Amino acid sequence: MTKPRVRNMEEFSSFSGVSRPTVSKYFNDADSVRASTRQKIEKALEQCDYRPNIFAINQNRKLTKNFGIVVPYLADPFFAEIARRIETLVIAAGLRPILLSSHGDPELELGNLDALRLIKPAGVLLAPLGRASNRMALEAFCADVPTVNFDANIEGVGRAFVGHNNDQATEIMIEYLLRSGEPPVFFEMRTPPNPNANKRRVAYIDTMERRGQNPQIVQAEGEGWKIEEIGYREGRRAISENLFSTNTVFCSNDRLAIGFLSAAYELGLRIGRNDDCALRVAGHDNHPFSRYTCPTLTTVSHDYSAIAQRSVETVLKLIESETFPSQRETTLFDGELIMRASA
Repeated sequence: MTKPRVRNMEEFSSFSGVSRPTVSKYFNDADSVRASTRQKIEKALEQCDYRPNIFAINQNRKLTKNFGIVVPYLADPFFAEIARRIETLVIAAGLRPILLSSHGDPELELGNLDALRLIKPAGVLLAPLGRASNRMALEAFCADVPTVNFDANIEGVGRAFVGHNNDQATEIMIEYLLRSGEPPVFFEMRTPPNPNANKRRVAYIDTMERRGQNPQIVQAEGEGWKIEEIGYREGRRAISENLFSTNTVFCSNDRLAIGFLSAAYELGLRIGRNDDCALRVAGHDNHPFSRYTCPTLTTVSHDYSAIAQRSVETVLKLIESETFPSQRETTLFDGELIMRASA
């Protein structure tokens, strides 16, 4: 009987039922995985026609075990949460994660990459600042080090991008708000620090126009990563000046929405779907604090687990490959509507 042919480690992971990072860890050091897992992998090897690329594995053993994770702002619990998931997967793959935050500073972002160069990382997962990033410097780093770009997509940065489907996620929120109440007004920062905000604005306009609605945008003044403060200050101003033409506000992200909720409370406005409520408020991201606001925040969630898993799998594949792929790979995961009390 001919054994099924398995061409690469990705396919072997599916065949064996063992996660990609654990399979990689086994082939680097079989004794580093649990005995039961080792037996499962070895049984799968007997059942299929697969032999790992020993050349690539031997090359990788010459690399350091250092692995870089760079995020734009670690004080943001959104980035802390996804970085936590990535760290866990990287450790499971037998690597040493080094987590660095750029703190919203493009110079520090470059400094982080320079620091990583010195320790010769096996690979890097990079969530860039976006608009403020030095694109040429990022491209030069990614040309030398196996790098996957996540969260904020900058074309040409990284050998692959893994992230959130902003178009789909924005559309499902708008459809929900339209069928459950008045059309949403989009509340955003005039100068957002993250390029996802621009994608969401475009998706908002396109979706509203396709639904025969008039897009309306209210912009908050302010720059940088103190987003709750901007949402509070500018939300209070916008409410006081009656800038919202409907009773439904769709905030570009949850941090802006959290500030907006505080402003509405101070102005004596009740938020929610009941008849005695003045406004409905929704956000985007499923920020870790969004379930604890008052009222709890309706939002669209990233698929944190899938984004972290695919990011790590993709960069491990790059590390194990003898050459980088000629085509940049983009993977987007759909968002999930989270209906809570605020809308």
